[in-house]
Amino acid sequence: MARKRKGRDISGWLVVDKPAGPTSTAVVNKVRWALDAKKAGHAGTLDPEATGVLAVALGEATKTVPFITDALKAYEFTVRLGIATNTDDAEGEVIATSDMRPDDAAIKEALNQFIGDIEQVPPQFSAVKIDGERAYKRAREGEEMALAARPLYVESLLLVDRPDADHVTLEMVCGKGGYVRAIARDLGRALGCLGHVRDLRRIWSGPFEASDGLTLDRIEALARTPELDAHLLPLEAGLADLPEVRATPEGATRLRNGNPGMVIAQDVEYGEECWASFEGQAVAVGRFKAGELHPSRVFNL
Repeated sequence: MARKRKGRDISGWLVVDKPAGPTSTAVVNKVRWALDAKKAGHAGTLDPEATGVLAVALGEATKTVPFITDALKAYEFTVRLGIATNTDDAEGEVIATSDMRPDDAAIKEALNQFIGDIEQVPPQFSAVKIDGERAYKRAREGEEMALAARPLYVESLLLVDRPDADHVTLEMVCGKGGYVRAIARDLGRALGCLGHVRDLRRIWSGPFEASDGLTLDRIEALARTPELDAHLLPLEAGLADLPEVRATPEGATRLRNGNPGMVIAQDVEYGEECWASFEGQAVAVGRFKAGELHPSRVFNL
C-alpha cells in the first residue's frame, strides 16, 4: 500500500521572489514545509543562480501548473560581453575570449534575429535528456554533445541598459522552453564578441509578478502561521489566461464527477479550452462544446 503523505490539504498559489543560490526544488520544499502542505509543485524552473518569480502551486492548484508553464514570461538579464563559458553563465569555466566590443546600434540590430519564432540550441549544461540521461551530467564528464534545436517564441527582446563596454542589460518576453543562457551565447556569437549571462531575474510569469513575491526569509519567518496562509492566492489565479464559463447547479455536479456538464458561456468558441466556475469556485477545465464543458481536469475543493 502506498504511503500516505503527511500535511494539510491546502490549495492555492504562493509567489516566491527566489534568491540566488537554492534550486527551484529546494524552494518548493521550503514552501511545502512552511505551509505544512501535503502537495506542492512549481511552474517553471529557474537556474540556482537566477532570481525572481517562482510560482509555487499547492494541492489542487498543481493541476493548473501547465497553464502557467505555457504562459508568457519576462526576464531581465545582463550579458557579459567578450567571454564565453562552458555553461553560458558566470558559474562556468572560460573557454574563449574576445577584445571586440560592439556599439549599442550593432547590439540593437543583432537583437532583431532573436524575435518571433526562432530555433534555439539548449546549453550543454541543461536538463535536456540525451538517451535518457541529463545533458548536464554528460557535460560534467567533459562530453560535448550535438543538441537538437528547439522552437521558442520571443515576443520582445530589448536593450534596456549599457552600464559599460563589457556589459549589456536586456529584457525579454518569451514563451515556454526558452534558455536565456542560450540567448546570451548566441547574441555574443552573432556580434562576433562572445558572451554569457552574468545575472538573470524573472520579473513576471503569466499573472504572477516578482514585486508581489515573498522572500524565502519572510516565508521562514511566517512559517506555520495564519499570516503566511493569508498570502496564498486562490487556485483560480492559475487560470487567468483561460476564459471562464459558469456551470449550472446540475452541470457543476456532473463536472465534479468527471462528466460533461451544462455551462453558461459568453464569447467562447466551440472547442475552446476554458474553465468552469460554480458559486465563484473553480470546478473543472475542459473544452466547450454545444453548451457543455467536457472536462480534462476536475478540481476537488
